[in-house]
Amino acid sequence: MSAQLDRSKVRDLTPEEVARGLTEGRMLLVDVREPNETAVERYPDALIVPLSEFDPNTIPDPAGKQVVFACRSGNRSVTASLIAQNAGLPYNAHLAGGLKAWKEAGLPTDS
Repeated sequence: MSAQLDRSKVRDLTPEEVARGLTEGRMLLVDVREPNETAVERYPDALIVPLSEFDPNTIPDPAGKQVVFACRSGNRSVTASLIAQNAGLPYNAHLAGGLKAWKEAGLPTDS
């Protein structure tokens, strides 16, 4: 997929930036990990849209919120952002470092 080549179209956000955006109601977090992963551990309040069946048009209207993609390490979230952009959607942000960075920052998860 050629979309994976151009990371410059995707903004890296830190776990702290994303957590603040969620708390302030400015962001919609979309977790693109697979069901076997999200069954074990989830981001609180994230919408789950697995990359294996990813259709950016199934993401509900974010109602003015910034859509931010997340995964385990930050690779699939970049892919999801680029797929969404290729579909004409303005979703250009992801959680850099994914769930690993989220937990390293001491942020909570649901299990």
